[in-house]
Amino acid sequence: MELGDIVTDFTAPSTRGQFTLAARRGRWIVLYFYPKDNTSACTLEGQEFTAAQDAFAALNADIVGISRDGVKTHENFCNRHGVGVELISDKEEALCTQFDVIKNKIMYGKPCRGINRSTFLIDPDGKLAAQWKAVKVPGHVQAVLNELKALQNAI
Repeated sequence: MELGDIVTDFTAPSTRGQFTLAARRGRWIVLYFYPKDNTSACTLEGQEFTAAQDAFAALNADIVGISRDGVKTHENFCNRHGVGVELISDKEEALCTQFDVIKNKIMYGKPCRGINRSTFLIDPDGKLAAQWKAVKVPGHVQAVLNELKALQNAI
């Protein structure tokens, strides 16, 4: 997927029922992919996006997290750690494949497949407006917010 491409519509189970990208047309969408619920960096990222929800909402933007965990695990994660953004379950890795975020990694010296922490900003027309790959959590939420503001100011 290249910047400016229309993002293919999808529907997936989420902590708020079903998420359908086409139903969100007219709003900016921040899709952030993270490796796993209840891990330190993923918890921090979810909490930081939650803390920034009002700032994003003021800019007509919704924040949605995606991992391969199930909806029940997502719900427990949200309740346990105060994560208030909508979380999508991608157990079959369809969205991970669509956005090319599944990578071969080494965990504790063993090869495995996992999500490369990434964020995608989709504009109100459904086009990919910005993307971040191999994200480091500190400062990331602010960088996404700054880019959203810059893109809106350029319109």
